[in-house]
Amino acid sequence: MKFFIGLLLSISTLLALTNTELAQKSKSVMDGFEDSISTMQMRLINAAGQEKVRTMEMKVLEGENEDKSLMEFLSPADVKGTKFLSYEHIDKDDDQWLYLPALKRVKRIASKNKSGAFMGSEFSYEDLGQFNPKKYRYKGEPKEATLKGKKVYISPAIPISKYSGYTKLVSYIDKDTFLVQKIEYFDRKHELLKVEVFDGYRKINGVYRIKGITMRNVQNDKTTILKWSDERIKNGLTAKDFKKRYLMR
Repeated sequence: MKFFIGLLLSISTLLALTNTELAQKSKSVMDGFEDSISTMQMRLINAAGQEKVRTMEMKVLEGENEDKSLMEFLSPADVKGTKFLSYEHIDKDDDQWLYLPALKRVKRIASKNKSGAFMGSEFSYEDLGQFNPKKYRYKGEPKEATLKGKKVYISPAIPISKYSGYTKLVSYIDKDTFLVQKIEYFDRKHELLKVEVFDGYRKINGVYRIKGITMRNVQNDKTTILKWSDERIKNGLTAKDFKKRYLMR
């Protein structure tokens, strides 16, 4: 009997996920959409509860070695025509550009500035890319807990980039689906800065896509909420649809 129990424990240990493997599984369940076109609503809520609402069109191209995304603000008038283009690399910092129609010029976002706020929101430029485990360091195995009635893994990750605005991210990942439920962001002082909650997922043509995200800054009590609608995947977009020249159109 002791031998049998010992064998089960040994098998359990062998089957235990590492944090690296967990991150890879979490990414893989969101892969396979090829490309996406959607409408995105951004709600900016300040500490007094006052709101601003913006609407954007979002295009994303999935790639083997890099993803590309193009965002264009449609309303209100003060941001209409602003465009943001990102090339998200695996082995180096992302290339990002912001087109400002009032100035009629394209501004390149330097790596050292990617911890800055994007368009006055609680998302930084660093937050806007697709998640890639190769941009983080992982150690050991995840802890287990319960979050809103769901069994989750708790997994810490350390950004590799020296320009990251974070010293650590802690992800809460559903044990059954491997979908991320929440992420805690710790600033350069190792203090909790932001909490990101994923407000549900939907399946489109068999692929999981995010329905909404709430990012709350616990230090300034501001919140940004993103909601996706009218999303279509596998539209046949190519790299040509994400050229820098599209920013000036």
